Amino acid sequence: MNKTLIKLDNISFTYSSENNHVLRTLSMEVLKGDITAILGPNGIGKTTLLHLILGWIKADQGTIYLEGKNLEEYSRREMGRLIGLVPQDEHITFEYSLLEYVLLGRTPHLHSLESPGNKDYKAALSALEKVGLENLVDRPVTHLSGGEKQLVLVARSLAQEPRILLLDEPMSNLDLANKIKLIDVLKSLKNDGVTILFTSHEPEVAAAISNYLILMGNNNTIEHGSSDKVLNSESLSRIYGVPVNVAVYEGRKIVLWH
Repeated sequence: MNKTLIKLDNISFTYSSENNHVLRTLSMEVLKGDITAILGPNGIGKTTLLHLILGWIKADQGTIYLEGKNLEEYSRREMGRLIGLVPQDEHITFEYSLLEYVLLGRTPHLHSLESPGNKDYKAALSALEKVGLENLVDRPVTHLSGGEKQLVLVARSLAQEPRILLLDEPMSNLDLANKIKLIDVLKSLKNDGVTILFTSHEPEVAAAISNYLILMGNNNTIEHGSSDKVLNSESLSRIYGVPVNVAVYEGRKIVLWH
């Protein structure tokens, strides 16, 4: 039976340089074993929400719980072993090989100044294989295409062996073939017991993979529930502020706009 893994209780957050709240009195839950999508337009606070869950920034008010325990009680190492993040992008200046870069995901499992061992190399190579880049282990990361780089970011987080995987707009730089590949990877991780939470501004992506959906709109308008129930024309039109029509084609939902 699913249980609450992440809980946000009455969270508000404002960047010091801004007067308006990015998030205001937001409450939500992420259930263990689900693929949960946070869907909404750009600039609505989706990335900020992930950073709050990671503990990188602190809420102005409210509490975040992880497995029933206050997030602030976790050490950085504990968080690193528990949660992995795939960012939208990352500026890489050093010419790491793919293998060297993915090995960075093993850092939470190593002691200070400890070198990676056989177990760490095995985890890194397995992660590269899962995203289909096992034949490029020696290629410099700086020589990758945008789509390949995005998949390497996924591989680095997989090498971390997290129980919870957060992804920020993971499909934004991928072509159709790589989107399908990543969707298959995430479904496989779900089957392995990994809880997945990702942000997106693309309803089609949320429809393709999530079983639970959180809609975010202006003024933190929140609607949440199973994707089958929440992904509908009325809700999407309200969140995006434009007419949207959700239709079913061969058993799958597709999103149309005027």
